[in-house]
Amino acid sequence: MSACEQRFKQCLQVCGTPRQNNSMADKAQMQGSAEGDRLQQDKVRKDNWKRWGPYLSDRQWGTVREDYSPDGTCWDYFTHDQARSRAYRWGEDGILGVTDRECRLCFAVALWNGKDPILKERLYGLTGSQGNHGEDVKELYYHLDCTPTMSYAKGLYKYPQAEYPYSKINEEGRNRGKGDLEYEVEDAGLFDENKYWDVEVEYAKSSSQNVLARISVHNRGPEEATLHVLPTLWFRNSWIWGCKHEGCTAKPRIAQEGNGLKVRTKHDTLEEFFCEWGPVEESQDVQLLFTENETNTKALYGQENYTPYVKDAFHRYVVNGEEDAVSPKKHGTKVSAYYTVTVPAGGKSVIRTRMYQHDQAPQGKDAFADFDKVFELRKKEADEFYSTIQPQKMDPQLRNVQRQAYAGMLWSRQFYHYVVNDWLHGDPDQPKPPASRLEGRNREWDHLFNRDVISMPDKWEYPWYASWDLAFHTVPLANVDYEFAKSQLLLFLREWYMHPNGQIPAYEFALGDVNPPVHAWACNRLFHSHPGELPSKQDVQFLESVYLKLILNFTWWVNRKDPNGRNLFAGGFLGLDNIGVFDRSKPLPADMMLEQADGTAWMAFFCAVMLDMSIELALKDPVYEDMASKFFEHSVYIIDAINNFGGGKGLWDETDGFYYDHIRHHGNSQAMKLRSLVGLVPIFSVLVLEKSTMEKLPSFAKRTQWFVKHRKDLVERTSFMQEDDQQNRFLLAVPTKRQLERILAYMFDEDEFLSEYGIRSMSKFHEKNPFTIQMQGEELRAEYTPGESNSYLFGGNSNWRGPIWFPMNFLIIISLQRFDYYYGDSLKVEVPARSGNFMRLKDAADELCERLAKIFTPDAEGIRPCHGKDLRLSEKYAKDPHFKDLVLFYEYFHGDNGRGCGASHQTGWTGLIVNCINILSGLGHQGVCRPADQ
Repeated sequence: MSACEQRFKQCLQVCGTPRQNNSMADKAQMQGSAEGDRLQQDKVRKDNWKRWGPYLSDRQWGTVREDYSPDGTCWDYFTHDQARSRAYRWGEDGILGVTDRECRLCFAVALWNGKDPILKERLYGLTGSQGNHGEDVKELYYHLDCTPTMSYAKGLYKYPQAEYPYSKINEEGRNRGKGDLEYEVEDAGLFDENKYWDVEVEYAKSSSQNVLARISVHNRGPEEATLHVLPTLWFRNSWIWGCKHEGCTAKPRIAQEGNGLKVRTKHDTLEEFFCEWGPVEESQDVQLLFTENETNTKALYGQENYTPYVKDAFHRYVVNGEEDAVSPKKHGTKVSAYYTVTVPAGGKSVIRTRMYQHDQAPQGKDAFADFDKVFELRKKEADEFYSTIQPQKMDPQLRNVQRQAYAGMLWSRQFYHYVVNDWLHGDPDQPKPPASRLEGRNREWDHLFNRDVISMPDKWEYPWYASWDLAFHTVPLANVDYEFAKSQLLLFLREWYMHPNGQIPAYEFALGDVNPPVHAWACNRLFHSHPGELPSKQDVQFLESVYLKLILNFTWWVNRKDPNGRNLFAGGFLGLDNIGVFDRSKPLPADMMLEQADGTAWMAFFCAVMLDMSIELALKDPVYEDMASKFFEHSVYIIDAINNFGGGKGLWDETDGFYYDHIRHHGNSQAMKLRSLVGLVPIFSVLVLEKSTMEKLPSFAKRTQWFVKHRKDLVERTSFMQEDDQQNRFLLAVPTKRQLERILAYMFDEDEFLSEYGIRSMSKFHEKNPFTIQMQGEELRAEYTPGESNSYLFGGNSNWRGPIWFPMNFLIIISLQRFDYYYGDSLKVEVPARSGNFMRLKDAADELCERLAKIFTPDAEGIRPCHGKDLRLSEKYAKDPHFKDLVLFYEYFHGDNGRGCGASHQTGWTGLIVNCINILSGLGHQGVCRPADQ
């Protein structure tokens, strides 16, 4: 048992029952669902239900943490072709696999159709330099269901019966340009005649340490076909490196028990487990194959192998027919049951596997006697769990979209391991890394020690955390697993994540990059999902804990991103990649400075959230009133700066009625008149306070009254502390009412930002009117580009010059609701512009939710916009019973037609669709406003 799990067990005797809350997950728990009970047992450390989960990455190769090259070329250093033969240092990967929370023992399915040149053990895709729009997975797979404890989970992989077109995909990636669509696996015609396998992988737990796997292979083709199926169990290699940190172990062992399809595992920090594979009618001669999870150094480097049995043994045995590739000793660190199933047209074959801890063995001699009953029960319980979360009157199509979105988010939890100090200096028993690494990537983050299960944006395209993505992930995740969502936010504020200077790590490619400061907002939102009228003691403790660390982060921002102390902030690209006309992360020429509308507005947003937190804490402890005053005054200074700095020389353009970035040079200022999300971010900073709350905080109220009286110069120029006489509410916001109305006129104009499917990231105005600027004798240009990027800025795989992005749309929805709570009927907006249809801002927010949901629901022809029209699979997605209910949650969406772009499984922040659907299904504004604002 590991030290981590020893601490877990110690908690069993001492931990009291944590607080309840009114999140949807706790609603399910309080209503007595079986899955809710399991969540409660896990929460109070009564049973370890979350130890096993879908925590296995979809891709470990090509990642920064596996890269030991001198120049940081991670895609080239560890390739897909090497992955079958080379042991990973920091993780593992597989197809729809599972592992424990420390990624010690892993399980996944491997496949061979009899024609491919390699055994299909992992998903294939193009690297950043191979794809015409950057890295991209080239497989068809879907996350169909999952509960928070993985008591039940279901995934689907579509595997062609013809040879997989590896070479053709590479060739098309090289030949296609930025203006071309990407070449996908379906473009090879492999699914046209239904000659493929539907490989359904299901998991169920009969108890917390008894995991069942059911692999159903469906022959969708018109003829009988044969498939080789290898359900594989293996240990992550944690023994060969000579490392000393937590998680490094002696070599474990998997050995056959008797002569049957059963093995026993032994590991330093994991209890004894058994795994059994069941018989299959269609495959009479099933055998166990054994090898070691060790690098084939002879094949890769021409050096003799440490062991004769290596990682690629099953590939060589099955595909190449090398019988001596596998170990005859019937033990190793990697084992597979090898099935060869021949299935008639339209038929299926089912393979059963069961893994269990020695003290949670199934009753009786037959490990599969209750197998199907367990699946039937767990599937029923999953339905019951979601029935308490999803409204009964929800539209069936929206219900399906939401259920798959939850599934995608829960499947995207991944074990992530990265110890920067060890990574920089190398392991004792491995070759010393190039000295250049000590001056390269992430060298200033040698304190970072990551070894946790973390919510990923996309486990293939982005199998590494992105901190601002993760903040958004917690919003929908809190609906089904509040404790996990909360733990994710706490994790990134811990001292082994957060830099000593207060910066939150961004992502492994550049831990020191600057992302929008949304972490505080996510923490605050989770706090405000507390139950009843008042927060519990545990709620307040959570808020206090994150608050103190967030002050460090806020201070880092102030010290690093406002170099002149004028409350006008930079910040670099701020997660919006190519939205600017140039790379905003790179330094400008000497004596030039970029003052960013979004950087400054994000800080106003951060400040308002910290003010809200301070007030909440001050209601429990008056010592926080001083901090509330501090954040109140800082908010006002930032609002004044962005609107009015230097006698009307802020970032607001009165002529255009919009916020722009500015370049300042020798006292002169030039507005970058590019209408994009950069100019919409200022509306995110809006806080509505109740007068009754202010009256409970006498010191804070006194200080604000003094400030209002003695700083009239600021009061008269900003939208702050305006009192609504009828409702006794106060408003603190960046835009004044008049400024807000002018911004919204752009935002709801279909010739500008408003798309049929949400708010675009850049105004469509720039389609015919590109923005250009001269800089150092070069003309720089940005134009509306609704789909994939037409430039290589930031690698070209993301595009913020026109497409629809869920996180920003979601913050717009929240902001509209908050402004409506203050202004009510006194502020209406025309949606769309020039339509004559005026509505309150909360109704405009609902309209955006409808447009966003429209991306995923079938149109009159049965086509979901996210899947695109007039593409190779469009008709199948519309009409084929084996395709039409499947939904892909892309990274971003075409600004004109809603087609999915970028990463195809980024349920991550696109999972925010579940909260939009909740609004449309009669749950009011649950999940997007604090209770007082509803």
